[in-house]
Amino acid sequence: QVQVVESGGGLVQAGGSLRLSCTASGLTFTDYVMGWFRQAPGKEREGVSCISGYGATTYFTDSAKGRFTISRDNAKNTVYLQMNSLKPEDTAMYYCAADRRISAPGSLCRRSPALAEYWGQGTQVTVSS
Repeated sequence: QVQVVESGGGLVQAGGSLRLSCTASGLTFTDYVMGWFRQAPGKEREGVSCISGYGATTYFTDSAKGRFTISRDNAKNTVYLQMNSLKPEDTAMYYCAADRRISAPGSLCRRSPALAEYWGQGTQVTVSS
């Protein structure tokens, strides 16, 4: 049984940093493109950053470029999202996603509506001004 579990969310002031973690089990981790998505109240879920199976290729939405970094530790079946210079508009529920049906991170992150083979339950990020 596949499980995807996020952690690391919280409340932070504008300009601060958070690191989200996502651990997946029950699957061959390197077969999967992994991604971070977010959904704010009243808005659609959107792709923030995605990474290929061995980490060679990454994708960032425009609002995340230069501020967020995505990485993965395949020995730990874990993907990370380091978020710096956080803004109030980054406030959202952040979800981790896994999909082996596509090979390009951008293909996962840019799907609209957001679709993935497996989803985590989400972790809340709140940025105060």
